[in-house]
Amino acid sequence: MFTGLVETIGTVLDYSQHDNTETGGNGVSITIGNCSEILEDVKLGDSISTNGVCLTVTEFNPGRTLFKVGVAPETLRKTNLGDLKHGAPVNLERAVTSEVRLGGHIVQGHVDTIATIVGKKPDGNAITYTFELRDKEFISYIVHKGFIAIDGTSLTVTNVKPSKGQFSIMLISYSQEKVILSKKEVNDTVNIEVDLTGKLIEKQIEVNLTAQIENDESPLNKLITSLVEKKVKEFIK
Repeated sequence: MFTGLVETIGTVLDYSQHDNTETGGNGVSITIGNCSEILEDVKLGDSISTNGVCLTVTEFNPGRTLFKVGVAPETLRKTNLGDLKHGAPVNLERAVTSEVRLGGHIVQGHVDTIATIVGKKPDGNAITYTFELRDKEFISYIVHKGFIAIDGTSLTVTNVKPSKGQFSIMLISYSQEKVILSKKEVNDTVNIEVDLTGKLIEKQIEVNLTAQIENDESPLNKLITSLVEKKVKEFIK
C-alpha cells in the first residue's frame, strides 16, 4: 500500500524487453537509478511504486544507487510503462509502514487504466490539467473533490465531465517540483488509479442487491411483489 506522496524522482537507466538474467525472469525489466535516498532500508522482494505501479524489487547494485524491477505482461497492458525509455523520469514511493503518516490517500499501486492529457493551462502559480480516460467506464468512480492517483501522485479532482470521460486536477507550485506530471504535455499519457472507496461501495451494493434478489422472502422482493400486485389491481379496475 502507498500514500500517493512521491518520495523522489528516479531515472530509467535500462529497459529490457527480454531480460534472461537471474533477476530478469525472462521478461521485461526496468533498471532505475538516481534514487539512493529511498533504497537504504529497501530489501529484495519489497514493493516500490513506479509511476503508480506496484513493482517488486529484484536486484540492487552494491552501492544501492539503483534497483531493478520486473514487469508482467498484464501490467504492460494496463499501464504506460511500456512507453518508458532510457533517461525517462519516474515517480517513486516505497510501500508504507506503520510509522508513515497517511498524508495522501490509500493507493494500492494497481493501475486501472491510462489517460491522455487533453488540456494544460496555467492558473496563477498552479497548472490545471485535463485528462481523458482510455477506458471511459472508470469515470463513474471519479468525483468532484475526490481523490485520484495519477502516475502514483495523490491529487484532488477539480472537475468531471462524465459524458466525455474527462476530469481535471490542479497541480500546485510545490508539487510541480516534486512529481513528473509538470514535465508532461498535451497528448502524453499517465497511469490512473481511481479511489478504492468507490469500488468497495459499489461491490457491497452489488452483493447486497444480488442476495436480496435471490431470496424470495427478502424485503426487496416483498416490496417489488407488493408494488406489482398493487399496479395489477389498479389496471384491472
